Amino acid sequence: MKVTIHPLFFAVGLLTALFGGFPVFIICALTALLHECGHIFCAERLGYECVKISLMPYGAAAECDIEGISAADEIKLALSGPAVNFFISVAVAGLWWFVPQTYAYTDIIFYSNAAMLVINLLPAYPLDGGRVAKCFLNRLFSPKVAEISTRIVNLAVVTALVALYFTVFRNPSFLVIAVFLLCSAFTKTSPMQKIDFIVAKKKKGKEIRYVILDKNSTYKDALRFTDGSRYLVLQIYDNEKFLDEITEDELYSKLKTAALYDKLV
Repeated sequence: MKVTIHPLFFAVGLLTALFGGFPVFIICALTALLHECGHIFCAERLGYECVKISLMPYGAAAECDIEGISAADEIKLALSGPAVNFFISVAVAGLWWFVPQTYAYTDIIFYSNAAMLVINLLPAYPLDGGRVAKCFLNRLFSPKVAEISTRIVNLAVVTALVALYFTVFRNPSFLVIAVFLLCSAFTKTSPMQKIDFIVAKKKKGKEIRYVILDKNSTYKDALRFTDGSRYLVLQIYDNEKFLDEITEDELYSKLKTAALYDKLV
C-alpha cells in the first residue's frame, strides 16, 4: 500500500517540537494511523482494497471509497476505526486499574484515543459517525433529500464546534475540525478499487476445502471461506439439486468483472 505524507504534516511536527509537544504529536499520529488500520482491515475483509494512506496535518486518511457497498457493510466499515480507539482506551484504563503507576506514562495514549473516538462518532460527514448517519438517511429518504440533510447536519455540527470554541473552551482543535468538515463535506471521494485476487501466487500441495453454498450466495459470501492455506472449491446447490462447481481460480477470475454482491450462479 502506498503511504504519502503531506508537507504540512512535517510543519506541524516541527512546530510542536519547538514548543515541547513532539511526543504528544507522535502519539496522536500513531493513534490516527491505528484508527485507519481498523478501516483498512475491515475493508479487506469486505473485499475492497485501500490504495493509499496519507498522513495529514490533522491526522491520517485511508483512501477507500465504498460506493456501491451495502448499507450494512458500510456501517461496519465506518465503525471499525472507532472500535480500535475504543478498545485501546479500555485497555489503557484497565492497565491503570491494575497498575496505577502507569498512568503518568500512558495518559496521553488514553486521551488521544478517547478524543479520536468521540470526534469520529460526530454525525457529520465524512466522519465515521456521519457515514453511519448517511446510511440511515439514505434508507429513510431519497438520495437528494439525504444529501441535503447530511449537509444541514454538517453545518449544525460546525456551528456547535465554533460556539464551543468561543463560549466554553478556546481549544484550536474545535476550529480545525470545523474547517475540515466544511471542506471535506463537499469534496468527492476517490474511486473504489476492488482487490485483484488473481495476482495471488499459487502454491502447490494445498489441501482442498469443499464448501456447499445455496444458489442465492454472492461473491462476498464466497470470499468468507478463502483462507490462503487451503484450495477452495465451491459447490452450488438449489435445495438438494447440484447446480455448479466453482474452483478458487475460477472465483478469482470472475471477480475481475463481477461485483461483490452479484450472485455466484
